[in-house]
Amino acid sequence: MFDQYGRKIDYMRISVTDRCNLRCKYCMPEDGISSVGCHEEMLTYEELVRLCRLFAGLGIKKIKITGGEPLVRLDVCTLIRQIKAIEGIEQVTITTNGVLLEQMADELIASGIDGINISLDTLREEKFAQITRRNRLNDVLRGIDALLEKGFSRIKINCVPLVGVNEDQIAELALFAKKHPIAIRFIELMPIGYGTEYMAIHRDEVMEKIEAVYGKLSPSKDQLGNGPAQYYSLKHFKGRIGFIDAIEHKFCADCNRVRLMANGFLKLCLQYNFGIDLKEVIRSDASDVYLKKLIEKNIYRKPQEHHFCEIGKDAASDDRKMFQVGG
Repeated sequence: MFDQYGRKIDYMRISVTDRCNLRCKYCMPEDGISSVGCHEEMLTYEELVRLCRLFAGLGIKKIKITGGEPLVRLDVCTLIRQIKAIEGIEQVTITTNGVLLEQMADELIASGIDGINISLDTLREEKFAQITRRNRLNDVLRGIDALLEKGFSRIKINCVPLVGVNEDQIAELALFAKKHPIAIRFIELMPIGYGTEYMAIHRDEVMEKIEAVYGKLSPSKDQLGNGPAQYYSLKHFKGRIGFIDAIEHKFCADCNRVRLMANGFLKLCLQYNFGIDLKEVIRSDASDVYLKKLIEKNIYRKPQEHHFCEIGKDAASDDRKMFQVGG
């Protein structure tokens, strides 16, 4: 399946909920979100599996389960197993804050999950509580340990470096990749929702902080995922250091993804509100043939690139927050 610019679209991020058990300052409001009508507004697992089957028939091969926090949705591992059973789906991964990992590690591994990304911006309890408004750092660390103890090492740890928040934690977080065969990725803050209130730390500065402690970073040829991360290796490190910076180093020309939000909206670009409400269509008893044509038609219209760096607000920019979009 290709868009109008000839890009092959084979990767979809699926948000299964906009709820979360943390309240990260750059993502969610302190008081959480309203629960009124929330359950009815979300796609059911049956609807999600049907849509995944249609997307797979159009060329989607890789699925990322996101939120909110996906592990707070009941029986999410059942959904993972069902998606993995779909012909054409080659990989299903998940992004989580890690709070529930320890208690769900066995179930996640048994589901056949192909990879687990864990969001973690600091290793200090006080700072973690300040960023997330919850004192759950030890839960996250125990969850990571539980996966490693069970022999599951297809782990990536995602850190968002922020000015005045965690710049003193960058080298410490990199230790994960020294001790374990996993990747620690530093992801540039996207200027969406509450994230517009913070300043990103750019790749060059992050690299300087790491090299000041561990030595020269060497570009790695490893391709460790579906996205645009660029990876580096360090002497005596078991894992890799990765960088994703969609603002400073725009990679729209190679974008291969779309997003399906928890409420059924198929979102074509992180910045823009372009897309279609598939929940409305699927609940109108539309046929599979009609749905596939509609999906293909909309993905063809995927925007060429984002314009986050441009001054002034684009009328087509999406006002939704990151926890609603699914990252």
